[in-house]
Amino acid sequence: MTTTGLPSTKQNILQYLLKQGQATAQQLAQDLEISAQAIRRHLNELDADGLIEYQSVQQGMGRPQHLYYLSPQGRDRLSPHKYGDFAVSFLDTLAETAGEEQVSKVLEKQWQRKAAEYRDRLGKGTLKQRMAKLVQLRKDEGYMAELHQVSPKNKQQFILVEHNCAISEVAESYPSICGHELEMFAAVLPDCIVTRTQWINDGEHRCGYSIEVK
Repeated sequence: MTTTGLPSTKQNILQYLLKQGQATAQQLAQDLEISAQAIRRHLNELDADGLIEYQSVQQGMGRPQHLYYLSPQGRDRLSPHKYGDFAVSFLDTLAETAGEEQVSKVLEKQWQRKAAEYRDRLGKGTLKQRMAKLVQLRKDEGYMAELHQVSPKNKQQFILVEHNCAISEVAESYPSICGHELEMFAAVLPDCIVTRTQWINDGEHRCGYSIEVK
């Protein structure tokens, strides 16, 4: 689990919001099995630290409720890698000195190398075995990945969900890298159709990929 330097309860709250996208204090108290009073104290402290934000929503005839979600600083606190600033600066320098086309070539070469590494690590097992290895590789790289199997008729299909983006700073400045990532998954799993179902850069709280046998 990614450490944040925060007490375990606050870290659990941040991890929960990262996975779920948003939640009320009542939902957090119930799912994390913490008293409502304690949850509100932790939420107030996390809000004061700038790690979460909230909006008021009306539910029924009662008082509006606060719906909590991670701030950019909160999402960054959960990221285990802090190389984003350097990577963006490097790509900016490359673009200034060699041009945007050279940046595109570098990013393309990078995903090709990554695809070759993944293919070597995944081996020749069944799709389920390869997907399990892929998810573990992504976890090790800080993507907080999860795998879900769905069962459409006569098909084998998985949903790969990544609650955290280890290269979020780069993706914000150079969103084409996400397209290369999609191409990388397709190259790693040539017997599958890979499509993006969710994207953090589109404002969603996680990235998701559908992986279906051709």
